[in-house]
Amino acid sequence: MDETKLTTMSVAIRFEHVSFSYGELRVLDKAHFHIHAGEFAALVGPNGSGKTTVLKLLLGLARPTDGHITVLGRSPEEARNSIGYVPQHASYDPAFPISVIEVVRMGRLRTSVRRYTATDDQAVQNALAMADVADLADRPYPALSGGQRRRVLVARALAAEPELLVLDEPTANMDAESETRLFETLGQLKGKATILIVTHDTGFVTALTDSVFCVGERGTGRSVIRHQATLAAHVASEQYGGPALQVLHDTELPDDACRGCIKDSI
Repeated sequence: MDETKLTTMSVAIRFEHVSFSYGELRVLDKAHFHIHAGEFAALVGPNGSGKTTVLKLLLGLARPTDGHITVLGRSPEEARNSIGYVPQHASYDPAFPISVIEVVRMGRLRTSVRRYTATDDQAVQNALAMADVADLADRPYPALSGGQRRRVLVARALAAEPELLVLDEPTANMDAESETRLFETLGQLKGKATILIVTHDTGFVTALTDSVFCVGERGTGRSVIRHQATLAAHVASEQYGGPALQVLHDTELPDDACRGCIKDSI
């Protein structure tokens, strides 16, 4: 197998000169970046910067005006069943009597109706354990704290046994203990799946992060810039579940400067 094919197969997400507009409003302008399989990546940017648009394109909920996107070697629509997604906001009826384990079981749903199997049950039990919410399995989901509900949603995504896990503002409404448990879960998953965290915290990211991308201003629209990050010893570790990295916004790395590309070129 030639080196070009090896490199292509190792890429989980690839945006090639992607532009997107809402009518006359240009949101993305020739965004060009990629994330390798097994990497832990962070997409950062302030509210309104275009992060949600990148997510919609990645999940196949919107199509680019120009450019091309591949996810796990397929189109975003074709890859959707291989993606575990944890939304920033998940609406629910607080009066609806649904338990934690029933929420997590939703992660095993597919497009076709089929019988729930022992394999599904094992995947749910594994997800509950990995997200550290097994002790909450029989509790009513509406009775949980905000941080507990977020971890249950992570378990729901993990129940699908995804190749790609995408988390939108995963620590929103979380207390310090829940954040620590979440990052412990992600640390266990790192290398077994590709992980993408989307956050409005533009200054710092967890030290689990391999690559950092920022949605930033570029001409009439926004592009996605790869930045360096360095260990931030002065930041309280409990905010990021452990050591943190400071994002160096004064740096701009070429798309082929990533660790995975360096490995592929050896």
